[in-house]
Amino acid sequence: MVPQQRGRRTEQGPGGLPRWRRAVLAAGAALALTGVLAACGGGSSVHPVKGGRGGAAGPTQEQVVAGAPVAPAAAITPGSWMAKVKKRGTLLVGGTDSSAVFSQRNPVTNKLEGFDAGLSQMLARYIIGKPSTKLSLVTVDTRETLLQNGTVDAVFATYTVTPQRAEKVAFAGPYYESGDAILVKAGTTGITGPADLNGKTVATEGNSTAALDLKKVAPKAKTLLFQEDGECVAAVKQGRADAYVLDQSILLGDVADDTGLKVVGQPFTQEPYGIGLPKADPEAKAFVDAWLKTIYADGQWAKLWQATIGAKVGGSPPAPPAIGSADGS
Repeated sequence: MVPQQRGRRTEQGPGGLPRWRRAVLAAGAALALTGVLAACGGGSSVHPVKGGRGGAAGPTQEQVVAGAPVAPAAAITPGSWMAKVKKRGTLLVGGTDSSAVFSQRNPVTNKLEGFDAGLSQMLARYIIGKPSTKLSLVTVDTRETLLQNGTVDAVFATYTVTPQRAEKVAFAGPYYESGDAILVKAGTTGITGPADLNGKTVATEGNSTAALDLKKVAPKAKTLLFQEDGECVAAVKQGRADAYVLDQSILLGDVADDTGLKVVGQPFTQEPYGIGLPKADPEAKAFVDAWLKTIYADGQWAKLWQATIGAKVGGSPPAPPAIGSADGS
């Protein structure tokens, strides 16, 4: 699911990327999110809180990363995946630089901001002692290949875990869960759930799980396939599409600063986001899973959520998903 793309779908770079569930968030009028911020509560549309946490001060992404843990020397076993990363001094990350809320390059500072970007920086700090990362842009068609040929050490790109993908790469986590949702123009009526998409023109990212989901939930919809999130949003704004379906987590980023758009209904699928790792080195998955458990327990995961996603939607952090819940481990 990135350029603004993401998940389950493509990752992005120019591409696209994936999902989550539960969590009830309250902020002012109450925004409930199920996993990826699933809207619950009193309305059928989601309008994220602009400007942050409703007045509650909190650490910035940079401060959260700076306070993240560093692995004990004994955890970096000789010859391992993590030892190679530490020796190089940089974590090679596959992801995007244009996914709002998850991994977007700040045009002023040139730094990557967002939940996925922050997690990759925290993992780099855990292994190397400093948040040194190098980004390679990925798409839904290149993620597995770049992991398999060693171009990247890990993929952070709202990357939905599926059995098919797990045959090619390993997944640590999941670290978040999301689900398909629907984005429309702010004044749209008559579209509140997937059944309402039948007979409508619906945009989504090609090669995404959302494209497959659409065929199941709205078989009579006319589907327009695009490569990037931005193209899908433009199709809705220009009237070429009645709606856009993709991970709710990504759609919330799209509407965060655009009052002309809204996310309606609640997620109608559940999809876990995992950290893509080379399948040839199972020690890497075990190590990253252990790191995730550490930042879950010490509150760093929640702090990063507040500094990134929470800064847009408001409320309290959701509970992180159980490690291994997406692969049965």
